[in-house]
Amino acid sequence: MVLPDAMKGIGSLTKGIASGGVGNEIMEIVGLRASQINGCGPCVFSHVRNLRKAGVDEDKIATVAVWRHAPYFSDAEIAALKLTEAVTRLADRSDEPVSDELWDEVSKHFDEKQRAALILMISMLNFFNRINATIQEPAGTQW
Repeated sequence: MVLPDAMKGIGSLTKGIASGGVGNEIMEIVGLRASQINGCGPCVFSHVRNLRKAGVDEDKIATVAVWRHAPYFSDAEIAALKLTEAVTRLADRSDEPVSDELWDEVSKHFDEKQRAALILMISMLNFFNRINATIQEPAGTQW
């Protein structure tokens, strides 16, 4: 760790996200999808491993990248995946990144604290994805 003081802030963010009350499975699915979009090998590896350890069905894990065409996801998971893609692909949009329609859909499934936790989680994942891609961290890396 080149900048150990940076871990203090990351630890605080992680603690805050955990206090938001979003289920671990949804957070791991969100993490996997953002990491797939960003091509972050170590994060994809980590989220798949965590989902397996949690006992999530292999078919569900295998279809996170194609969730729109898979029958394994709840309405809440779909809303979280839509939010993940919108926030992760900010530069791919010419209109509002998170439309009112998407926000309303997310709000049907997640309260204010949960929405805050989801947004922070997605943002933190994008942060880590970019670090790992920049330094070419290999898949399978243990932190």
